[in-house]
Amino acid sequence: MVNTPAPVQPPAPADDEIDLRQLVAALRRRWRLIAVVSGGSLVLSAIGTLLHKPVWEGEFQIVLATQEASGGRLAQLAAANPMLSNLAGLGGGGGKDSMETEVKILESPSVLKPVFDFVRTSKRQAGQDVDDLRFSDWIKSVEVKLEKGTAVLNITYTDTDQGLVLPVIRRISKDYQDYSGRDRRRDTANSIAYLRQAINSLEPKAQRSMQLAQSFALTHGLGLQDGGAKPSSDSQADTAGLGATEANRQQAQARVSVLQQQLLQARASGDAVLFQAPQLKANTELYTRYQELEANLNDKRSRLRDNDPLVQTLRRQRQTLIATLNRQTIGLLEGELATAQAGLQAASRPKEVVLRHRELVRQAARDDRILVELENQLQLAQLEQARQTEPWELISTPTLLDRPVSPRPARNLALGLLAGLVLGSGAALVADRRSGLVYASDELRQLLPYPLLATLDAADPGSWATSLELLAQGALAHQVQVALIPAGTLEPAQTQNVAQQLQAALQRRDPAARVVLTTDLTSASRCNAQLLLASPGAASRPELARLRQNLQLQGQAVTGILLIADAG
Repeated sequence: MVNTPAPVQPPAPADDEIDLRQLVAALRRRWRLIAVVSGGSLVLSAIGTLLHKPVWEGEFQIVLATQEASGGRLAQLAAANPMLSNLAGLGGGGGKDSMETEVKILESPSVLKPVFDFVRTSKRQAGQDVDDLRFSDWIKSVEVKLEKGTAVLNITYTDTDQGLVLPVIRRISKDYQDYSGRDRRRDTANSIAYLRQAINSLEPKAQRSMQLAQSFALTHGLGLQDGGAKPSSDSQADTAGLGATEANRQQAQARVSVLQQQLLQARASGDAVLFQAPQLKANTELYTRYQELEANLNDKRSRLRDNDPLVQTLRRQRQTLIATLNRQTIGLLEGELATAQAGLQAASRPKEVVLRHRELVRQAARDDRILVELENQLQLAQLEQARQTEPWELISTPTLLDRPVSPRPARNLALGLLAGLVLGSGAALVADRRSGLVYASDELRQLLPYPLLATLDAADPGSWATSLELLAQGALAHQVQVALIPAGTLEPAQTQNVAQQLQAALQRRDPAARVVLTTDLTSASRCNAQLLLASPGAASRPELARLRQNLQLQGQAVTGILLIADAG
């Protein structure tokens, strides 16, 4: 009767997780490959360092003044008059406010093209071929870096020609400073030119506006008080003008009536009664004398008779003073009445005349204000031009570093060694994986799902006897013929040693016992028991899968596995 083993489930994939111990073991197994790749990378780094021309670097620093600091009074002028200042080029809006934009401008051909031409000429004179050298390639040697949070620019230039670095960095510094001054001078000159042109164009217009307003006023008997502020729209101007004209006319008419009534009363008073107009200010000195005289007269009359000479004298003095004050009041009232009648006459003029006069006055005043403002701006711009300074400050002189910045032997060798280790480790892992050999004990047991009977220390064959003796007394007791089947390619000496020691252990119990070392499963099936002898790295995955399949087809039960592995 043939014993059919129970079907075995397919093993779980062995590479679902990364086992660091197996990873380290794989690197240790392929240390020679890692050493070769690392050594080669180190040698290549050394050769590249020796063949690489030294690269020298020059540097300097500048400070970009902010627009508030460099603009001065022009910045204030631009803020106060945005429309005019933008037309004049005083405005600071747009990308030039941005430090990043300034950096890009400094790297542009408009600033560095002369330096590039100098480099090409110098290299050509030195015998170098620079026909293929383009500005876009050369500018990579110039680095303009803005320090974060500051207005400080670090400018560096690198080149393999040590003698060329310092002259180039000096030229870059000079061109940057020339660019900054040129930009400021151009802006100021444009501003002054625009302001002068605007003043020359507006001055005749302002004079004509004022002459037209004055001529119109003289023709129609109007004064400046007849002009008014311009409303927000034309329709509002007409409405406001008509309403103001009618209100002024009614007010003037009422004032004329009051003054006429007061003038009649003053003339009717004669020399007997003092007449005072509330809106007029009397002669303080005469009025004070009148009050004193009136008080003195009342005092004398209380003690003397009316026909007393002193009383009569005081009466005549009072009458004379009253007549004087009344004449002054009448004169003032007549003057006020004449002015009021003139105002009434002006207010009664046609509304078209009044509105036209107001428009002319407003236009003249507006042109005059703009002209004055432009003249003030021109004075400020000229003052700024006289006080103009460079907005950029050079805070460190162009210098050449004492040592080349490239190549750096120590860094290059370290990077080469590191790259070699990384590449070698990757190559080792790939080679280990592509070999297909199974080194992990867990994976080996998954591919051969049979009981693990014993693990034999490959480094100490003398310790095998104990494990094999226990196996002969236990799982292999009473087995006369035992088939020992190597799984993969094991060392012949190891397999022979295992077979001999196992057979010796079995024969100590049964002298007829025998161990058959074979890879023929047909011969192995005739034995009483079958043992698999495996070792990490001795068989590939396809070999183990094929062995397992053949054992299943054989139909003979496998007693277990003997594993030869390192104790560590």
